[in-house]
Amino acid sequence: MDIVLLLKSIAGLVAILGILLLLYFYVWKSNKETKKKPVTKTTRVEVKHDFASLLKIIKDKKSTAKDLGEALDLLIKYHGVIPKKLGLRVHPDFEIYSEILLRLCRHKNANKDIVVKFDRELEKLNPEYKREINDSLTKGLNSRGI
Repeated sequence: MDIVLLLKSIAGLVAILGILLLLYFYVWKSNKETKKKPVTKTTRVEVKHDFASLLKIIKDKKSTAKDLGEALDLLIKYHGVIPKKLGLRVHPDFEIYSEILLRLCRHKNANKDIVVKFDRELEKLNPEYKREINDSLTKGLNSRGI
């Protein structure tokens, strides 16, 4: 009688294992089908107006010329005014704009129109920094590889 009980127990466990496997594959298949929803690719990415996100777009090597132009336009619009000079010294915040000019000149997708437009608008908004802006632009253009 012990062998019969043992065989019935094994048969019961195999049946329970079979049911559990069927449930597992049924749930796994239904999860796979729900994950295969068609992905719609959006080409328009919402651009934030804060300085850090605009700077991130400019620093990104994969940014397109259109993205760079939009980011620079928003940068001029919302953050274009550099604080006044401290006597003869430039304000420490000017270093960020100097870095932007350098990165812009080195960016592979930046063209002359984007660089010249940003340079002119930055000089127009900050006439007292005209010399420093030109120096930063010259350094950026000289740092480009030919």
